Amino acid sequence: MRINPRFTNKFVQLGLNFQAFFTVGILVIIVAIICFKGFPYVNFEFIFAYPEDMGRLGGIFPSIAGTILLALLSILLATPLGVGTAIFLTEYTKESVFTKIIRFGVESLAGIPSILYGLFGFIFFVIKLKMGWSLLAGVLTITIMILPTIIRTSEEAIKAVPRNLRIVSYSLSATKWETVTKVVLPSAIPGILTGIMLSVGRAVGETAAVIFTMGSSLRLPTSLMDSGRTMAVHFYILAREGISMEKAYGTALVLVVSILLINVVAYYLMNKAISKYS
Repeated sequence: MRINPRFTNKFVQLGLNFQAFFTVGILVIIVAIICFKGFPYVNFEFIFAYPEDMGRLGGIFPSIAGTILLALLSILLATPLGVGTAIFLTEYTKESVFTKIIRFGVESLAGIPSILYGLFGFIFFVIKLKMGWSLLAGVLTITIMILPTIIRTSEEAIKAVPRNLRIVSYSLSATKWETVTKVVLPSAIPGILTGIMLSVGRAVGETAAVIFTMGSSLRLPTSLMDSGRTMAVHFYILAREGISMEKAYGTALVLVVSILLINVVAYYLMNKAISKYS
């Protein structure tokens, strides 16, 4: 018996709508619970004060600063490496065993659990290179962790640029580098920004790798060799050790709001880039 195509289309549409609303609903529930339990404890003093008594009292300013420094420095290191690798794989080399090995390595790195990144960073950066628990060791570890995401998203974004644009550029006597920088990359900016923002979110929310490499000091890191604590690590320690669930929920609220703001800014930049180069 042949099923009515209209019924099939309606059924599939309802199923997809349900999945979309279900996903958004989970996000709304998580944000609502965190806001309900964390909002009463978030104020000016909580955000800008220093923690006291292992975090039971005071604020989370050093953790906010540590989160910003870790994410910003990691992105500054990973972005040129990741985008450069993607450009090399798509524009400056042909498909070969060498490129397949690179892609296999990138995909393997993307599937490694974060705890193993932390263990590697602890053994190599903290102990072998004698960096100790420091911001620098954390930044290098997180850079390696987010690099596969930036490479893969950038590569797919560059591949999606129509080949005709390259041909027209070459026909106007543009060099390879001019074509890449003035034609290909501007068209691929939305996809590249998506990968970068996903990487920022992972860097901000990471705990295991950060504890192993950056440590969990409550002090404000003033140099690359200082230990520090991110908001995700601060929340984990407060909740896991039962120090203060009130402060933990307050920290979680600030962390969630920060990630949401990052996504809002990312979508804004993507829309600006699309409207500029469309």
